[in-house]
Amino acid sequence: MTLIYKAPLRDMRFVMDEWLDAAAWWREVPDWQDLDSPTAQQVLEEAARFVEERIAPLNASADLEGCHFEAGTVTTPAGFRESYAEFVAAGWPTLSLDPEHGGQGLPQLLDVALQEMLAGANHAWLMSPGLTHGATACLQTYGSERVKRELLPKVASGEWLSTMCLTEPQAGSDVGLIRSRATEAPGTDGYFIDGSKIFISGGAHDLTENIVHLVLARLPDAPPGTKGLSLFVVPEWLDGSDAGRSRNGVYCEGIEKKMGLKGSPTCTMRFERAFGWLVGEPHRGLTCLFVMMNAARLQVAMQGLGHAQSAWQRAHAYAQERRQMRALSVPPGATVAPGQTSPIAFHPAMRRILMELRAVAEGERAIGYWTAHWLDIAARHADAAERENAAQLASLLTPIVKAFFTANGFAAASNALQVFGGYGYIHEYGIEQTLRDSRVSMLYEGTNEIQAIDLLVRKVLPDGARALDLLLRHMRAEAGLCRESDPLVRCAGVKLDELAQTVERTTQALKARQAQDPETAYRVADDYLAMLGWMLLAFAWARTLRIATPQRDTDAFYAEKQETGRFFFDYPLAAFAYRRSLVEAGCEAALPFV
Repeated sequence: MTLIYKAPLRDMRFVMDEWLDAAAWWREVPDWQDLDSPTAQQVLEEAARFVEERIAPLNASADLEGCHFEAGTVTTPAGFRESYAEFVAAGWPTLSLDPEHGGQGLPQLLDVALQEMLAGANHAWLMSPGLTHGATACLQTYGSERVKRELLPKVASGEWLSTMCLTEPQAGSDVGLIRSRATEAPGTDGYFIDGSKIFISGGAHDLTENIVHLVLARLPDAPPGTKGLSLFVVPEWLDGSDAGRSRNGVYCEGIEKKMGLKGSPTCTMRFERAFGWLVGEPHRGLTCLFVMMNAARLQVAMQGLGHAQSAWQRAHAYAQERRQMRALSVPPGATVAPGQTSPIAFHPAMRRILMELRAVAEGERAIGYWTAHWLDIAARHADAAERENAAQLASLLTPIVKAFFTANGFAAASNALQVFGGYGYIHEYGIEQTLRDSRVSMLYEGTNEIQAIDLLVRKVLPDGARALDLLLRHMRAEAGLCRESDPLVRCAGVKLDELAQTVERTTQALKARQAQDPETAYRVADDYLAMLGWMLLAFAWARTLRIATPQRDTDAFYAEKQETGRFFFDYPLAAFAYRRSLVEAGCEAALPFV
């Protein structure tokens, strides 16, 4: 059985048009007054056509072929180079970029939908162009006039691809241990960079004629730790620079043999008197790079959603075809003749797995798109106070969705593999590749543990939980709207309000405990983040039930939504109480050393 990814356009339309009512707000933005729902859907339909026809069919073959390394040169799998050229020619990298830099200026909301499609169809293909938006934002904000003139337009358009060079053998999450050095290049406005970096996605490839590396390094007068890091932009090829037209001192020394994403080159890079320019101010490199990393974290969240959606599609299709034993019950309208076996989708164990896959994927789509919508509001709202509130919400949501979605993406792939039984363990059915490919999303752009610490230690506890209060206000507002609906929706609203109260009480208790034991927050951060993630899914499904229930008898789509929402509150949401109990345990008991 061969399954090619299909973009969930109907559900994407539901989230944008009904769950968010995004077009109503677009009309308030001068640049988007002509952008309506039909136009947005045309964009998504064209994106889906490209992804399904040109990107998805390369997924399995690229996994088997992998990348090729020879004498410092990297070749990507068959079809990658050609399809990437088509991707650039069609303008997809510029979808939400600033028109000042050649972008189309559309909402981030449309771009995250595109990112979800690409990740669900072919995560390895996405890896090389994945940093385009973050690199563009970084150079646009902090690049010199020369960098903006000579490099930014080609990075923004996708003509040149970019990398983020942080990790070194001794410096992973603790970037303060970075040893790469930068010294002034005499007679120029640039610097020479020397050092080695590992785990660099797309560090070398044949997709573009040039690759622009963003590199963290230390100047000679740099203080120790993270306060001594500066950011430099280092092209692989120099054209018209002070050093003249030449190959720069940037070398790929090998590509990693990995668990997954075999179609994406993950490179060991050496910089040897590599010429580059300072980005931003000296010793403020992390400030500059966070612009790039925050953009990347939302994209990684969409990877988790893409994996969950792909896992659901594969498992659902297989479960409808595969017959085993005779089920004790059948769905309305279906029959199984005496002596015949039933599709495994009829059996309770499989029904539960399939429903969980659907509930998580569809709930996450609402929350992921909601996060992107807040980024649009933060960038475009006419009122400064509203922009500030939106930015705070987006900042709070970013580590949650990155960690929660990617953990669920891997879990979804594992659970979906269980539906296939032994067939899931072999390559032909595709789900084992999704399992392997999804695992790394929990590691890069800050491990999920780092995201949890960022959420709790840096964003909830220090600011008096102002951003959390904003979030809980939205939960309670939705709960209030649900109380005015039918009994099922009212129950969802009551439950959502209870969850918001629990989060508030748990946070207050955690603050009190933290004052006595400073390690507390670090012990419970993972479970605290997951607790908020399940509350957000409850918010997604409460609003979905409120919208879908009045239309359940007129459209099967809304009937399925109601069924899935009811299931979510009956089954998966139990994970909230489990995570809350672990937070409470972590507040009371210290962890032993092993």
